[in-house]
Amino acid sequence: MTRPSADVDGSSRPDVSGSQRAGVDGHLCPDGGTIAAPAPDEPADSLRAYLAGLEAADELNRIETRVSWNLEASAITMLANDRDDRIPLFESVAESDIPARLVGDPYRGPRDRPWDRPARALGLPAGLDSDAYYEAIIDRLRHPVAPETVDPETAPCKDVIRRGSDADLFALPWPYIHAADGGRYSNLHTMVAPDPDSSWTDWSSHRAMIQDGDRASVLLLAGEQTPNLFYYRYERRDEPMPVAIAVGVEPAAQFTASMWIPTGSDEAAFAGGLKGDTVELVECTTNDLKVPASAELVIEGRILPGERLDEGPFGDYFGYMHGPRRSMPVLEVDAVTHRERPLIPFCVEGSGVGYSQNTSSTTEVACVGPDATLGLRAAGYDVERCVPWRFTPRTVYVVSTDVPRPGYLHELANFIFTTWGMLHVDFFIFVDPGVDPLSTRDVLEALALYADPEEDFHQFGAEAMPKVPLNIYQTPEEKGDAETGTSRSKTAKAYIDATAGDEDAGIAATSPSDEHRRERAREILSNAGLELSLADPSVDPGGDER
Repeated sequence: MTRPSADVDGSSRPDVSGSQRAGVDGHLCPDGGTIAAPAPDEPADSLRAYLAGLEAADELNRIETRVSWNLEASAITMLANDRDDRIPLFESVAESDIPARLVGDPYRGPRDRPWDRPARALGLPAGLDSDAYYEAIIDRLRHPVAPETVDPETAPCKDVIRRGSDADLFALPWPYIHAADGGRYSNLHTMVAPDPDSSWTDWSSHRAMIQDGDRASVLLLAGEQTPNLFYYRYERRDEPMPVAIAVGVEPAAQFTASMWIPTGSDEAAFAGGLKGDTVELVECTTNDLKVPASAELVIEGRILPGERLDEGPFGDYFGYMHGPRRSMPVLEVDAVTHRERPLIPFCVEGSGVGYSQNTSSTTEVACVGPDATLGLRAAGYDVERCVPWRFTPRTVYVVSTDVPRPGYLHELANFIFTTWGMLHVDFFIFVDPGVDPLSTRDVLEALALYADPEEDFHQFGAEAMPKVPLNIYQTPEEKGDAETGTSRSKTAKAYIDATAGDEDAGIAATSPSDEHRRERAREILSNAGLELSLADPSVDPGGDER
């Protein structure tokens, strides 16, 4: 069965059955089809299929009551994050010319096992512990799967095509997330931008503040891949950079946009590896960039050389309002294409410091961590795991590794800080392989036992490392150069050696944490009439009290 697809400029095209494209499970498509939840061992091939899977597991909260994009949707989402509740899907959004829906923090993981929902999205077995999950993701990233380009006539993201004055960004319900934000944002998407000197196309995630119907200011921080393409190639040549912002892409594509994929690599192929299956791409309507065909919505346009508009402030991942308002490059919109009743996902940044998860912190732990671990291993380092400190994405990383020789940790820190362009992460904590880097308790114990403030706290690369201007401790003056989005000042990145070392080995040997002693303690408590369940709800599997 086919139906015409609406194209605002007057053209139409046949479309595939609604059973392949509209609605979340249980909601009828215009032609009567539905989206089925993926089987437990199948990856989700769209955001809608992923949400259907959540609904089948009773992890989706479908909210039919009409809500406003103006703080209401984000407030409900933040409350769900704080309570570790179901993922909210807002079916009816007020003051939206296009009947779009919002979904708040769709990939936010459960607090005790943040990797569970990404695992479900990628079709990995349920119940994996953190070690097994990391190794499964690393194995998939070792085996990229080339993408497939599909005909625009069958691409779900081209159900509706809007160009010119009909491509009005304010016709969509972009959320106003925090009360002090500088504007409304798209902050959960995949940005696609090409290298002008090669066939490489970068996938990234840079928030965009909606300015008016056909313009947005984009946070581009020099030192990252896409900003470097713009500032040091396109803008120096006085050329616009073609871009596409794909909103609501399939999970594997969303996760890949946040990873540290090496420059020049086919990021769509890495997304395919992560998915364990082909990612379908489709060519844009007004340029030759290719985007995930299952996207809910695609903004096509150009980032203009020499033009700036205010961006921010924004309540960012540090958990505080980031300012001051800065000038950032301008995206001029050429077209907007979207599904019928598109879903616009968003992340409530700033709700994830110390006590709750959101999509940003979950993706960092569940996807960027395995990718970083693979990168360090590929460079020849014997790293057990490289993990973002839970709830504080992009600020602190913990690396569990053997220390085979003197100077090894300094060498490893040098590789991390100088090779990977670590703008966001200001310090690393190195721990022994037996320490779970996902457990805040275990990491703090290692710090308390083994990190000598005089001997084991190291500043690294003074006057050599760029700061990211999002760091909350910087003054407005330190936040620096508005032309390229980087700070004028440099920083001394730091690392802490919290490994035991030979002189501390005796301390670990006396630790009463082995399973035999635990069982003996449980036996004594049981004989005293107190049953202690192994699944005590007051303690999560990562070792953190709730």
